[in-house]
Amino acid sequence: MARWKCSVCGYIYDETTGDPKAGIPAGTPFENLPDTWTCPVCGAGKDAFRMLSAEDIHAGSATTVSDVMVAELVAWGVNVVFGLPGTSSLGIVEAIRKNPGIRYIVVRHEENAAMAASAYNKLTGRIAACLTIAGPGATNLATGLYDAKEDHAQVLSLNGQVETQYTGPGGIQEIDQDAFFRPITVYNNTVYEKNMAVLVLTRALKYAIIHRGVAQVSVPNDIQKQPLDAQFCTRESCISSPDILPSQVLMNTAAAAINNARNPVILAGWGAYPEGRTIRAIAEKIKAPVLTTFRAKGIIPEDDPYVVGILGNVGSPQARTLVNEADLIITFGVGFSKFTNVPEDKPFVQVDIDPIKLGKNQQSVGLWGNCSLVIPGLLPLLHEREDGGLIKRLAGMKQEWDRQRDREADSTAVPLRPPFIMKVLSDVIPPDAVISLDVGENQWWFGRNFRMQQQRFAMSGYLATMGCGLPGAIAAKIACPARPVFCITGDGGFSMAMSDFVTTVKYDLPMVVIVLNNRQLGMIQVEQMMENYPNYATDLLNPDFARYAEICGGIGIHVGHPEELRPAILAAMSHQRPVIIDVDTDPRRF
Repeated sequence: MARWKCSVCGYIYDETTGDPKAGIPAGTPFENLPDTWTCPVCGAGKDAFRMLSAEDIHAGSATTVSDVMVAELVAWGVNVVFGLPGTSSLGIVEAIRKNPGIRYIVVRHEENAAMAASAYNKLTGRIAACLTIAGPGATNLATGLYDAKEDHAQVLSLNGQVETQYTGPGGIQEIDQDAFFRPITVYNNTVYEKNMAVLVLTRALKYAIIHRGVAQVSVPNDIQKQPLDAQFCTRESCISSPDILPSQVLMNTAAAAINNARNPVILAGWGAYPEGRTIRAIAEKIKAPVLTTFRAKGIIPEDDPYVVGILGNVGSPQARTLVNEADLIITFGVGFSKFTNVPEDKPFVQVDIDPIKLGKNQQSVGLWGNCSLVIPGLLPLLHEREDGGLIKRLAGMKQEWDRQRDREADSTAVPLRPPFIMKVLSDVIPPDAVISLDVGENQWWFGRNFRMQQQRFAMSGYLATMGCGLPGAIAAKIACPARPVFCITGDGGFSMAMSDFVTTVKYDLPMVVIVLNNRQLGMIQVEQMMENYPNYATDLLNPDFARYAEICGGIGIHVGHPEELRPAILAAMSHQRPVIIDVDTDPRRF
């Protein structure tokens, strides 16, 4: 059986399968096709077709480069890919279709694919992949991949590339992807020879895991389809996790510094998130208050007697008072963002997997290692302390902060006040929920006024990218299908990603998207005020987000009065469908 290629559009007629849509049965030779038969893609006649030579027939082999690469992804535990298909990635797309161990989530914009992959890793610790075409598909990934780079999320970007024989000026959708991705990645390469495909892929995965970042592999269209036998491929392996522990001498030195401190304070960061219980045990043993960075909010439930709250721009005055009074700050996995504003003239005991973060000053004891290993190792070295009235003092501080936030939560104001919205959300969102938080004024109010229990949440940390909320919620529901998922976003951030609300409907991903609709780029409005500029260019003309949800096949609810908010959220949770709650929100801070 031969195969014939249309010289106009590239469609291939395979005599083995025929053309069922045109009523041509399998096994029909090309020369037996009716003279009236035309190319089903472009309409060209039979005279436009040429027989393919044996070298052109990539399907003759049992497996292709794409088949082997996708099987390797599955073997490494990569089971979800976000992206958009296209000409230069069709070989890989087909390999994913045939492999039951991996799922392809097709989104409406590649930035959302990369954002979802980044959030997936932040929530699960497992690698997700992006798959797009060459050129614009690859460049559209950049913002989401840069978010992963900044937040040390492990992501694989797998991109199509134009056929190697067309490389050069004037190529359609052709860019130098190696050069483009170089500033974003910890590993970056193109498969120029099929026998190197598996080696390049496994090395990319290895780099992403060990260096906690983005790895990019481009695969030219023609190479994707070439025959390849997996048993003859060279590949690399990877340790399950880089376990690093400091010397016992350094551990003892750090423990002595903690034991000798009079007013130690614990500052817990994102890097220590899995060790919340052990940090709580240390706090109780040494009688130290626990503050957190924004990203570590909820590492210990915020109603715990030792937890005072966030340190930084969205935190409480009480947290700042405690850190100013401290004679030792114990940091666990803290990135020292300027928004946390850690006073760097204090003595520190620092624990971090990144040695560059250690040694903030000459009074620091730096412990290079995994928080999951170092923190439990510190606990038995620490001395038990007497309470000395600390718990009573912390309770008073927390009550003062709670009273302030309750005063801000006006339950009668129309449009709804953000503190009131966060108070209701705190009361209604279940403890086992996963929250994807967008960037903007909604984020400021969440950090300040939402009271975390045991929920997990993800956000764009260092890049602070508007539009991350909805793709993060998509990733959350795929990663944790049995848990309730919420997206808390503003109208500015949601409108950047709203095309992918149809993706939540298409893949049956129940979630509640809460849009704080103040018809402003609220954060920019505040920043203009802080710099004594007049308010300008921040007003937004929005569609009806609730009606938009209905048009997409989901459920839309509009909330215009405070008494409507709680019933709306409870109703949304009961629907088991994607829901948008469009909340009329006051743009003013106070």
